[in-house]
Amino acid sequence: MAAARIGDRDLGPESTKQSTGLSRTARISAAIASPVAVLTLLPLLVASIGLFLTVVGQSSLRDSNLTMAVDRIDEETTLLARGISAALQQSDPVMDRLGMLARDHDSIKGYDRVAHSLRDLMQGRPGVSYISISFPDGTFQGAYRDEDGTIRFQDSRVTPQGTVVKRYTLIGHERITPYYEEHTAYDPRTREFYQLAVASKQRVWTKPYPFFKTHYTGITRAEPVYESDSTTLHAVITVDFDVTALSAVLSRTSMGGAATLLYTPDGTVLAYPSGEGRINNLPLRQDRALLYSDLDDPLLNAFFAAYANKAHTPASSASELTVDGKKQLVVEKAIGADDNLGWTVATIMPEARILSALHQHQQKSTLAAAIATLLATGMAWLFARHILRTRREAAVARAEAREAVARAQELGSYRLVEMLGKGGMGEVWRAEHRLLVRQAAIKLISMGDEAGLDTNEIQERFRREAQSLATLRSRNTIELFDYGVTAEGTCFYVMELLDGMDLETLVETHGPQPAARVIDFLIQACNSLAEAHDAGMVHRDIKPANLYVCRIADEVDVIKVLDFGLVRAAVHKHSLRPPVSGTHSTRSEAASGVHRGAGRGLDDNAKTSAALTAAATADEGDAGNERLTQVGQAMGTPAYMAPEQALGHELDGRADLYALGCIGFFLLSGRLLFERNGSLPMMMAHITDAPPEFENRISNYLPAELTRALMQCLAKRPHDRPSDARALAALLKAIQIPQAHEWTDAQAQAWWAARKPRPTPAVDHVDPTLATELAHRGVA
Repeated sequence: MAAARIGDRDLGPESTKQSTGLSRTARISAAIASPVAVLTLLPLLVASIGLFLTVVGQSSLRDSNLTMAVDRIDEETTLLARGISAALQQSDPVMDRLGMLARDHDSIKGYDRVAHSLRDLMQGRPGVSYISISFPDGTFQGAYRDEDGTIRFQDSRVTPQGTVVKRYTLIGHERITPYYEEHTAYDPRTREFYQLAVASKQRVWTKPYPFFKTHYTGITRAEPVYESDSTTLHAVITVDFDVTALSAVLSRTSMGGAATLLYTPDGTVLAYPSGEGRINNLPLRQDRALLYSDLDDPLLNAFFAAYANKAHTPASSASELTVDGKKQLVVEKAIGADDNLGWTVATIMPEARILSALHQHQQKSTLAAAIATLLATGMAWLFARHILRTRREAAVARAEAREAVARAQELGSYRLVEMLGKGGMGEVWRAEHRLLVRQAAIKLISMGDEAGLDTNEIQERFRREAQSLATLRSRNTIELFDYGVTAEGTCFYVMELLDGMDLETLVETHGPQPAARVIDFLIQACNSLAEAHDAGMVHRDIKPANLYVCRIADEVDVIKVLDFGLVRAAVHKHSLRPPVSGTHSTRSEAASGVHRGAGRGLDDNAKTSAALTAAATADEGDAGNERLTQVGQAMGTPAYMAPEQALGHELDGRADLYALGCIGFFLLSGRLLFERNGSLPMMMAHITDAPPEFENRISNYLPAELTRALMQCLAKRPHDRPSDARALAALLKAIQIPQAHEWTDAQAQAWWAARKPRPTPAVDHVDPTLATELAHRGVA
């Protein structure tokens, strides 16, 4: 009833009565918005417009048809120009990825992986005919599209006896087989693309040139790739475009009888679908690109005489051209892929072709307009009714939403005080126990239909994971107070509130940490992991953002391990067996490959508030962020991922110990163990690269025993690491710290007093900075 009253009040007579005291303009607006006016005025407006168009249509039909045709030609030409620009602009992302591939490759390495990577770059890219890497020693490696459409790989090497060219067929994603071998005099270092790229020292386009054995034109995008010293040439990478393939783009025009042309101001014909027959009948030519004069086409001769040879700027509207006494409409559009190209696409349409349909339209226009007006009037009336019905439904929905918010303030034994964050998976609330008056963080997880599983199955998994986490008693593991499922199917769990910051924020805000303090942090993390490993739980996502240093009562520097994958394990849709450890979300990687933690940019008070919800927010990223890193079955955070985890192998607790080794290096140096761009290079570094020398990266005091312990954790093979978390803790506890470098409780208390003031007992307002930071952290 309340909802109905709201709807009536919005739409009914009361609104009119209340408007008597308003201004004349307001009364007119209210009258227009009334139900009767909407049902009357909207159909009348549509009918009037239809009648007006019917009356004046005959007198302006010719001009309007011509204008519409010109607009259509302009739109078609614009679409063609955009299509060609889009095809050419493929070169930039391809070149970016190709540059990364070239930097990790050289001419003496095996080329199986490179061959498949080049093949993958070519697939699905129209117009791209060749992708290559040329090295200063004359080695040329590339993938190309053969005459039968198959993508093959070529490896050319310059020898004293000439150039040996080997071509291969790519099979699947793993093997290549020889296709054929030949001997030529080809040396990429003598080619125009190589010399142009080296001379310009930047990404450049070559001039158009004829393809081998055809009259068709090609163009190359080239770029030099330098060694890390930025002066030594490592390779020259290229992307070749078969401009003829762009004829397929030009042929997409739906304008019957129109001729399309892609050209340069000097008269070079890049693509001309209408002249394909003339082009194929020309004798072979290898010395230059195709010119319009080679075709002796009357349309092209007239066009270039009037336009291209004058080096003009393409007009913004259609222009006229006379060919053999017949008027042609011409629309030109510049190709915006690169200002240095100077390419233009033109559409040439006979004016007589456009006006031929005018007479047919004149006979039918009056009847069609009348019918259209009647139909539009009827549709307008139906639309007006729909508007009124939607307004009533919106009023009812607003009332129901207010009631739902009121009901949501009570959840089990807890009273929801304020919402701290909201995301794709649910909401995070600050709550208070009704009887104990204990503050807690409650996370509401809305399962929805995304998981693709039965609701009972989802809730059963949620229960098992909650019970597994609740069995952990280590003071260094985040504590779970309660869990449950609402009548609407929303899962929730209640966890302790923390006052502090995660270790990633600690290092980003306060810099590298003393060795003694790092040892204490790692020992506490081992305490939590030892108990979890005994219970058969492998964390799989140990990283600084999941280790929280906090203050509990009068104790400081207490480590809490977060994110045992409770939520993501409960809704993971690819596995039907109860998970032992969850699937862990990651944050989006910055361009440097460094994962940035929560709390960045907050003042101390805001960070303290953020810390109170860390336990509930650590396990879920924002819906737009990269949630998982998967290679095969690998899941986790690439910057802290053990080699066996990156390879998707079965894991045990020693994978978490590897991550602790990475964290130790991060805390001591303020840098990642391996700094790579992107997830895949980062994971490959963990699999293949030796850890850097600690002494070269860490300027502060560093005990040799700590270096040995961390290096043991970073062993590539699990059995070369400490046997378990307790063994690692024992190694760390045995380290003797000189008095001058100790981290005492007094120092820790002073640090917290200076940098982390205690929060006020009650918080009645959410700081806008905190709300923004929670959204950045991916709070659901």
